[in-house]
Amino acid sequence: QVNFVVCQLFALLAAIWFRTYLHSSKTSPFIRHVVATLLGLYLALFCFGWYALHFIIQSGISYYIMIIIGVENMHKYCFVFALGYLTVCQITRVYIFDYGQYSADFSGPMMIITQKITSLAFEIHDGMFRKNEDLTPSQRCLAVRRMPSLLEYLSYNCNFMGILAGPLCSYKDYITFIEGRSYQLQQSEANGKEDTKYEQTDPSPNIAVAQKLLICGLSLLFHMTITKTLPVEYNIDDNFRATASWPIRFFYLYLSLMAARPKYYFAWTLADAINNAAGFGFRGYDKNGVTHWDLISNLRIQQIEFSTSFKMFLDNWNIQTALWLKRVCYERATFSPTIQTFILSAIWHGVYPGYYLTFLTGVLMTLAARAIRNNIRHYFVESPAVKLCYDIITWMATQVAISYTVVPFVLLSVKPSFTFYSSCYFCLHIASILVLLVFPLKRTQKGSKKHESIQPAWSKKLEEENLLQKNSYSTANNSFSQKQEITCKYQALKQ
Repeated sequence: QVNFVVCQLFALLAAIWFRTYLHSSKTSPFIRHVVATLLGLYLALFCFGWYALHFIIQSGISYYIMIIIGVENMHKYCFVFALGYLTVCQITRVYIFDYGQYSADFSGPMMIITQKITSLAFEIHDGMFRKNEDLTPSQRCLAVRRMPSLLEYLSYNCNFMGILAGPLCSYKDYITFIEGRSYQLQQSEANGKEDTKYEQTDPSPNIAVAQKLLICGLSLLFHMTITKTLPVEYNIDDNFRATASWPIRFFYLYLSLMAARPKYYFAWTLADAINNAAGFGFRGYDKNGVTHWDLISNLRIQQIEFSTSFKMFLDNWNIQTALWLKRVCYERATFSPTIQTFILSAIWHGVYPGYYLTFLTGVLMTLAARAIRNNIRHYFVESPAVKLCYDIITWMATQVAISYTVVPFVLLSVKPSFTFYSSCYFCLHIASILVLLVFPLKRTQKGSKKHESIQPAWSKKLEEENLLQKNSYSTANNSFSQKQEITCKYQALKQ
């Protein structure tokens, strides 16, 4: 953990230097790729020793697969290899070396690299093999029309800004940043014509970086002071279960899981700040001309803590991973997309049994929450007072449901996880099943309406907010869909 923090602080300083002295206006993309890659591999070697070779091996073999297999099927082979290699490394680390510990946890960066390998493979397949009319709007915008060079590929996978904690970004966004085209502002006029404007100077990320570093400091302080006083393991303490009342137990459950989140806030926000400090992550301007540096942000803390639905919580937690799951699995699944997506998420996270218990429980919770929302919510939105009461109740239910679901994710093993669930008499599991029996999910039509109606927690709105590609930044949130369509057509014409 000390190595991780030291390396990330070094990466922050390196990012400032990278933006100042290796700016795209002063340095060629080749030099920027080389420096970003070498710094990333140095940090990986410092933090994980020779385990860092796994990053190069996984990336190198995946690139070789892309070259020899061809664009028709390479996405399948890359997906199987990258995920399989990650799983083998996780099994080795967990069951052979150090069960339940995080020393030399080189599998963490490999999880991000696996996301990048598989995402890019699908994007190249979409851009170089599939017909344009067969792609969804998001696939069309993300499609890559040429094979990257080996240097570009390694730079994308192993750059110093994201090698330790991510977050995932699209290949096109990264290349746009390296080549210095990420500040072009495209606007659409009222008549639908395109009006491309170019910023004379780069917007400064200093304020965004300072704000995110403040959040990092507060999160770290909370983690070091409060988290240790509210251990999740106390939920299965024999004395606590025997003496505490049900309201007290659920209240402590909520507090203990809330206290477990700041370490993720710290790691992901610091990673976001590093990318911003290097000049990466600029999403565009709003209608008032305010800059937004959240193109690759991984969480929205306020929405997480005050979420009033399971969907809203997952919309704002680990955002880039949710988008990855949607793009490589949910959109392409031929049956049971929600179940397939949760299974993939469990496999990607690792081999601890607690992960699988969490995600299997998450399937039930997601389906039940969706059924309740579809069948009941519209009765409570007419009156502001009634809706306020409904929001308070659903906030409480959501926080308890989320905490109940992720306990095995923290406890890791089967025995303590079942101890917790059995002490609660599997109450929310049973409640979810009853909800699905009483309130069946609404049937949807085939085609685009199906995905719109049953879209999982990583919703269409979330996808839209993160799909502002190179040369395509929206100037008004309420007209995003129209502008995104114009942007995709504009990019297609350019290509």
